[in-house]
Amino acid sequence: MNNVMSVIFASDNESKLNELTIHRTTASLPFLGRYRLIDFTLSNLVNSGITEIGIVTRSNYSSLMDHIRMGRDWDLNRKNSGISIFPPFVLNASREMYKGKIEALFSIQGFINHASEEYVLLSNSNVAMNVDFEKIYQKHIETGADITMLTYQNVTSTSKRVVVTAAEDGRVTDLFITEKPSAEVRTLGINVYLIKKDLLNELVDYSYARGFYDFEKDVLIRSVSKLKIYAYNVDGYVAIIDDVKSYYYESLKLLDSDLRNKLFYGYGTIYTKVKDSIPTIYRKNACVKNSLIADGCIIDGTVENSILFRGVKVKAGAVVKNCIIMENGEIGERANVSYVITDKDVVVRDGKELAGSESYPVVIVKGKVV
Repeated sequence: MNNVMSVIFASDNESKLNELTIHRTTASLPFLGRYRLIDFTLSNLVNSGITEIGIVTRSNYSSLMDHIRMGRDWDLNRKNSGISIFPPFVLNASREMYKGKIEALFSIQGFINHASEEYVLLSNSNVAMNVDFEKIYQKHIETGADITMLTYQNVTSTSKRVVVTAAEDGRVTDLFITEKPSAEVRTLGINVYLIKKDLLNELVDYSYARGFYDFEKDVLIRSVSKLKIYAYNVDGYVAIIDDVKSYYYESLKLLDSDLRNKLFYGYGTIYTKVKDSIPTIYRKNACVKNSLIADGCIIDGTVENSILFRGVKVKAGAVVKNCIIMENGEIGERANVSYVITDKDVVVRDGKELAGSESYPVVIVKGKVV
């Protein structure tokens, strides 16, 4: 798809992800044993033939750069096009970090305008889905849309979600941003937009000059009656990871193999950084049920309904239930953990008990010894 480039925003809602993004940006948040959240967006773009990609960072982005490297694992380390990573500063003398997407887009207009592509696909990096952007581009052309926004059906489990009302032909008639969670199933925005480059520049210049910075609130909502905004509903599995609860819920939800197959084997393959790890070792006391176990683990205890990242050690007599244990974690002998998320390199000592709940999992920060 030679007529579309992309801009990915690496940071969003990090304040609500709390301990999980103290040491990293949202884009590099580990997900499902061996992936990072940005893997899904990058893979969707590459599978759709979009190879001119800019990534706008905001804070704690060293882990993101280490993960992406030069884009080799997505076939993006190429002479023409590929990945460009931009620092988190707007164009001003004080070198302050940008406040929102509008300032970020204004600061990289040179990159956008230098590219030969006519359209820009804007995307957050906290979305796990498997879609064909070629179909979305074709629909955008067919409808004559100014902006095509991706949507899906779900409950508003957290605040600050964009709720969409659209006519039968898909044209958006109303948009608003939720202030509190709701159990009602609605059409929600995925924070992915396709727009013509010239129009994007016009909207960004207008908004930046007036001190606006929130793309959804200050561009989309203000433009519903002025521009032709169309919704493109994405079927299949879609997850927006914007707080600890959604991270935990969506991770364990993917223990269902049918959902997992929709995500990883839908339109195209999901790629990630390749690591040469040894196979997992299951010792004589190992008992594993309904869990995802990455390479390089050593298990000598009980693991149920859990996700273990690379290099995790579960020692003899330990019980791990309904947990997410990130890379190189260690659960000591006779330790008992349930409804817990441990970040990388966390050690739970012998005999310790840690318990959260399904609605409020306990998070242990990277490198802690408990």
